[in-house]
Amino acid sequence: MLIPDWLARRAALHPHRPALIYAGTTYTFAELDRWAGAVASHLRQLVTPGARVALLSRNRPGFVAIVHAAPRTAITLVPLNTRLTAAELAFQIQDSDPALLIIEHDLLPVAREAAGNRPLIVLEELTAATTAPTAPAPPIDLDAMHTIIYTSGTTGRPKGAILTAGNHWWNAIGSMLNLGLHEDDRWLAVLPLFHVGGLSILLRGAIYGIPVILHERFDPALVRHDLDAQRITIVSLVAVMLQRLLAIDPSPFPPHLRCVLLGGGPAPQTLLEQCATRGIPVTQTYGMSEAASQAATLSPAESLIRLGSAGKPLLPVELSIVTPSGQPAAPGEVGEICLRGPNISPGYLGLPPRSPTDWFHTGDLGYLDQEGYLYVVDRRSDLIIAGGENIYPAEIEAILLSHPAIAEAGVVGLPDPEWGQRPVAAIVAQQPTTAEELIAYCRSRLAGYKVPRTIVFLHELPRTAAGKLRRHELRAILLAQMSGNDH
Repeated sequence: MLIPDWLARRAALHPHRPALIYAGTTYTFAELDRWAGAVASHLRQLVTPGARVALLSRNRPGFVAIVHAAPRTAITLVPLNTRLTAAELAFQIQDSDPALLIIEHDLLPVAREAAGNRPLIVLEELTAATTAPTAPAPPIDLDAMHTIIYTSGTTGRPKGAILTAGNHWWNAIGSMLNLGLHEDDRWLAVLPLFHVGGLSILLRGAIYGIPVILHERFDPALVRHDLDAQRITIVSLVAVMLQRLLAIDPSPFPPHLRCVLLGGGPAPQTLLEQCATRGIPVTQTYGMSEAASQAATLSPAESLIRLGSAGKPLLPVELSIVTPSGQPAAPGEVGEICLRGPNISPGYLGLPPRSPTDWFHTGDLGYLDQEGYLYVVDRRSDLIIAGGENIYPAEIEAILLSHPAIAEAGVVGLPDPEWGQRPVAAIVAQQPTTAEELIAYCRSRLAGYKVPRTIVFLHELPRTAAGKLRRHELRAILLAQMSGNDH
């Protein structure tokens, strides 16, 4: 199915309406449309249609221009996480095999180390021309690959989740049907644009015809200022961000803020109760890269009366809870969350595609109450979520096991009052070593948020008869040991 280019259509309908606001600079829909067209013209000289193009950049206006230029060039964009090390980036670059890497100037050193001999272009050079004459934007093919978002699997090896333009379109439509669309809506984007939660805001802004206020990173003081100064109506946050925002200022939030969309894992009940007391309209959501962002979201009207619920599935989504035997779960019975719908990824790069009629098994655990509201119990039994970032134990374990002093390694997430969870490693040593040495070893090979701050030495790790690590048992051992140390 072909539909008009969403940014071009908004530029035709509302050319002078603000589309993007960044660090005091405003781009209208007409200006952003011309800029995306100029970038598309430049890209056509560098890559052929159908190519993949990797993008390593922090939240920048140039990132936004490239996102909207990509469909006009018929390329698939591969946003890369700016927090990864060169080794982690190198795997994703090799796996996605991009014809070109677009790199923010300040990130060139790590990119050159990761890219090998692949061609590079500096983002600031690619996006320098903003007003070159351009041809009309071609229609957007909803079945075409739009982006590849890397999300680690339970094996710890990152997998490239393929998202079509249609996946993004239906996610935007489903979110709008749930949250509503107001004439004065303005969406604040502080999440990284290389995450689907940040990327989806850019696409919604163009599809809805509303301004996106973009911050380079989350700064609670700046967010608190802009909620008033920019008359923000919607902001997407994870729990640790909301906690920091509440801590800096006890004054009421502005009345025009109608939705704090809260994702990145189940929020602490105490945080939700604090927001309810202060009248802050928190709307919990459940989603993932494979769902192009949201899959289920609580409606704003129920945000303060159903604390802890992620709501009901967005209109294009079907949601089912399945028991280990494969049967539908009864109300209140915990099982695996399964999804199906036009916003769900068709599959992963290099793996067989998923049939649209097949259920997508998330590996996450949850239950539905008597009225069909979703409650998420755990985000994949092995997954650690720290400040909205997914951390997979197997990836950390592989790094630890590469150290010559380590015989066995197990990593679990333990509760953390600030980040929600934090990774803690248990190791069996075969040579003398220290926790400090192992932490430094991990820090040189992993993004900072993945590095375990605590390493516990054990004589053996709990395992099944087949040799599989009993992660729940290990978590209990570590909790007991660390609780004993606290006392």
